[in-house]
Amino acid sequence: MPRQITAFSNPLIKRVRSLREKRHRKSEGLFIAEGLRILTEAADSGVLPDMIFFAKDGAEHPLAKRLVDQVEAGGGEAIETDRDILSKLSGKDNPQTVIGVYREFDTSLDRIDRATADIWIVAQSLRDPGNLGTILRTGDAVGAGGLILVDDCVDPFSVESVRATMGALFTQRIATTRWPEFLAWLRGGPGQLVGTSLKATQDYQAPRYAAPTFILVGNEAQGLPTDYETECDLLVRMPMLGRADSLNAAVATAVMAYEVLNQRRPK
Repeated sequence: MPRQITAFSNPLIKRVRSLREKRHRKSEGLFIAEGLRILTEAADSGVLPDMIFFAKDGAEHPLAKRLVDQVEAGGGEAIETDRDILSKLSGKDNPQTVIGVYREFDTSLDRIDRATADIWIVAQSLRDPGNLGTILRTGDAVGAGGLILVDDCVDPFSVESVRATMGALFTQRIATTRWPEFLAWLRGGPGQLVGTSLKATQDYQAPRYAAPTFILVGNEAQGLPTDYETECDLLVRMPMLGRADSLNAAVATAVMAYEVLNQRRPK
């Protein structure tokens, strides 16, 4: 049976609230996800939270009830509370009716099996949680294997990042690494590294992409460093017919991912 917590001073509430800060997430190895959609997406992908907090007035929703039952059946803990405490946990004035506390995934590069998908996305120094979320959702949509975060990227387990993924965090593999380690790993097996660059002369629809294709996107402000571009097997650009000189990083990634996907689809 779920237990009840209604006091802000409860040690568990303080502990979970601290997971909004990166240093506490790292020390605990835990992160927060909010909302029926995200938690249901996770459960459908075979990932259940260690703990689920839910508002009493939202517990009658069939999805919420199913989640609570699944967590308890899986050995996790269900905690009934009120919306004020959920607001404290999420940092939002209008919180979701359920919040899950999950184990952080192993993000080591050696857990990536490149043979499991024809498309992989690689982001270098990506800083915006919204872009990370959109890229993960794009990866899910095109059947990509996952996202490899290179160098100093936004934390994929931050509250903002998890929220932006709308559940794709649980359907895509995620790895974090540095550029030299990524290159060594990439060249240790099959894979075509394709970078997008304003300096490229080849249109993105001109080449035939080889599988697996690793789509490399750079930092939102600076793009890819020159020495990173040099290591690419292909550099391509998208036509810019208006006054803008570049696309948003997540949008550019989506355009590239769908081009690669379309080349693989039966005609």
